[in-house]
Amino acid sequence: MALSMHKESLNNKQMDSSKYVRYTPEQVEALERVYNECPKPSSLRRQQLIRECPILSNIEPKQIKVWFQNRRCREKQRKEASRLQTVNRKLTAMNKLLMEENDRLQKQVSHLVYENGYMKQQLQTASVTTTDNNSCESVVVSGQHQQQQNPTPRHPQRDANNPAGLLTIAEETLAEFLSKATGIAVDWVQMIGMKPGPDSIGIVAVSRNCSGVAARACGLVSLEPTKVAEILKDRPSWYRDCRCIDVLSIIPTANGGTIELIYMQTYAPTTLAAARDFWTLRYTTSLEDGSLVICERSLTSSTGGPTGPPTTSFVRAEMLPSGFLIRPCDGGGSIIHIVDHVDLDVWSVPEVLRPLYESSKILAQKMTIAALRHIRQIAQETNGEIQYGGGRQPAVLRTFSQRLCRGFNDAVNGFVDDGWSLMGSDGVEDVTIMINSSPGKFFGSQYNTSMVPSFGGGVLCAKASMLLQSVPPALLVRFLREHRSEWADYGIDTYSASCLKPNPYTVPCARPSGFPSSQVILPLAHTVEHEEFLEVVRLEGQAFTPEDVALARDMYLLQLCSGIDENEVGACAQLVFAPIDESFADNAPLLPSGFRVIPLDSKPVMDGPGAARTLDLASTLEVGPGSNRSTGDGETNSYNLRSVLTIAFQFTFENHLRDDVASMARQYVRSVVGSVQRVAMAIAPSRISSGLGPKSLPGSPEALTLVCWICRSYRIHTGGELLRADSQSGDALLKQLWNHSDAIMCCSLKTNASPVFTFANQAGLDMLETTLVALQDIMLDKILDEAGRKSLCSEFSKIMQQGFAHLPAGICVSSMGRPVSYEQVIVWKVVDDDNDDAANHCLALMFVNWSFV
Repeated sequence: MALSMHKESLNNKQMDSSKYVRYTPEQVEALERVYNECPKPSSLRRQQLIRECPILSNIEPKQIKVWFQNRRCREKQRKEASRLQTVNRKLTAMNKLLMEENDRLQKQVSHLVYENGYMKQQLQTASVTTTDNNSCESVVVSGQHQQQQNPTPRHPQRDANNPAGLLTIAEETLAEFLSKATGIAVDWVQMIGMKPGPDSIGIVAVSRNCSGVAARACGLVSLEPTKVAEILKDRPSWYRDCRCIDVLSIIPTANGGTIELIYMQTYAPTTLAAARDFWTLRYTTSLEDGSLVICERSLTSSTGGPTGPPTTSFVRAEMLPSGFLIRPCDGGGSIIHIVDHVDLDVWSVPEVLRPLYESSKILAQKMTIAALRHIRQIAQETNGEIQYGGGRQPAVLRTFSQRLCRGFNDAVNGFVDDGWSLMGSDGVEDVTIMINSSPGKFFGSQYNTSMVPSFGGGVLCAKASMLLQSVPPALLVRFLREHRSEWADYGIDTYSASCLKPNPYTVPCARPSGFPSSQVILPLAHTVEHEEFLEVVRLEGQAFTPEDVALARDMYLLQLCSGIDENEVGACAQLVFAPIDESFADNAPLLPSGFRVIPLDSKPVMDGPGAARTLDLASTLEVGPGSNRSTGDGETNSYNLRSVLTIAFQFTFENHLRDDVASMARQYVRSVVGSVQRVAMAIAPSRISSGLGPKSLPGSPEALTLVCWICRSYRIHTGGELLRADSQSGDALLKQLWNHSDAIMCCSLKTNASPVFTFANQAGLDMLETTLVALQDIMLDKILDEAGRKSLCSEFSKIMQQGFAHLPAGICVSSMGRPVSYEQVIVWKVVDDDNDDAANHCLALMFVNWSFV
């Protein structure tokens, strides 16, 4: 008995020892080779491994399986540990950044407390003095104090051939830039929605109460400082408004840095103001702590330095000390501080456009945030965190986006040195036509000479700008992107696509409706924060008559959409597209067209029916500091969102068809403008909730009478009250009906035609996504689905006999194609009197508890 127990104990020990195998270095090397090829081999593969490697023959297959399990577990732990270390480094760097920002803010608070005390002292001094020379002296002292806080030193002209003079300017620029980047030289206010964190874009602030406009940002990127500096100095790669940048002179300095004299041209954002250029000194150097600095400022009569090149098509703007501070992080990566500070000569633009040139938020979006986003994008691409399908490299896709933006900017600006010239108008100045017949000058990387016939031709651009009110730019561009058929003409699209073919189609006539087509959006790429989308759009053609068969073919557009996040403060929304062929080569020629909507800072708008109009900017241009506002501006009682919309469409032409193409383009842009105006009014948020009061109501005598008929007919047919019984006056009834939460609308009653809407309350207009003006273009059977139409038809005789009916819950569609759900529809006859001989006036419908699906 004891012997058998001893044998069993030995067997158990042998079994336990078999669970732990010591592998020789040769065995581990063999297993690692297989693991690199296949981390999770099947049982057959493991058995094959034992057969192929004699050194593994003494190990059981089960133990081989356990080794691979442990190896995968160790790999997973190693990756997780590496990820946590990376996150820890980011948090440590961000914590350091936040502590520095906190110290800077404390200094700013102390400075503001001092300023507050000083101003109180000045006010007390002014209150005890009379309005004589003494009080004037106190004002002078106050002004001198302000000048001491924001000094504007004037320097004698430096000799352009004397590097020492330029180095003095460079060192002054460096000191002023650092005081803005890490000090309190500018009163910075953090932008809304920019929360710091390891995965956020960083801390973004804009200036308040300083000369010009300024923006500041600081953030983390996982790139080394030298790589970051290389990217940031290549401004055209990330600053979409940069047309060109020329380094005219490079001067090395004794401390290992460089001074560069730079001439830069930028695009104008709209067709209604001149473009800007800059003549600057850029200084690149290293600090004692190992940080890299790239700072820049304009060379003017006040700063000194050589005079820059003169230009005629540009307005010279001034860059105040700006630049980049790039500090290395422990464990890799960089902390970046960016300051952009410019004076864009706001007095040289029309008054209505000045908010574009006075907005630090727009500057932050266009330059400061754009630079940070571009660096983060490249960092993630470099680290393999972003994978794009289709086999295209991220750099190629970025190039497509840049070419689309550049081609659209070229079209909007129409520079003479690119070969553009103005074509005569038809007497109405709402659409500008420009032509370019100089392919040698004009065709760059975004175009291709094969697009223009060899026997003579060129490119024609039709463009217009207008002022929009009450429409968020992101909402408008998102609608234009998703509902192309609402504004585009398929025949015009076909003509645009014909520039890619050897035999172009005949010039079409622009029709309001065009040929119907459906679009399919195929995603291609997007940026890290999804603020920009690159996509291919397939337009599926449909032919309804034999003569349309030639036009009924699929076409493709390369499309760039940006700024459709409604939470982005000061962001420009843009939709740019260009026809491409099926091959879509990396060097495909592009002829971009599209829309750009730039928000203006909120301005007072006049109260009344005209407040929601979409205006043509050409009728409101007043240039110069002495421009007069309209007399009603001082009587405003509300603020509204305004934006500038710029439209530009490009077409190729043959010389003998130039005038026909120009006529077509002018007519087409006018039809697009009309469509956009209609869309803008339809999707604008309700003005009733903005406090405009009953002046926005359709308060004509006819409307008051109709409301009385609607309420009386509802009471007669259903026995209930549509509105509160205490409201007897017409004005009170109209206001109640207009603000009713359910959608109430009226349709015409015609036996020989489809019912057309004639009236709707605000909820009805919101549900249909239209306006009172455009309401009469909508037919009832177009918004009801098949079930709704069948239900209405089956109940129609009951409605005419009994006066009303209830339709069940269902789905309808707005005029923009969006599905709308409702719990039920109450339908009743509206009669024009309460006697027995009353005639049927219209049909009223009330959609109860409706909502967009």
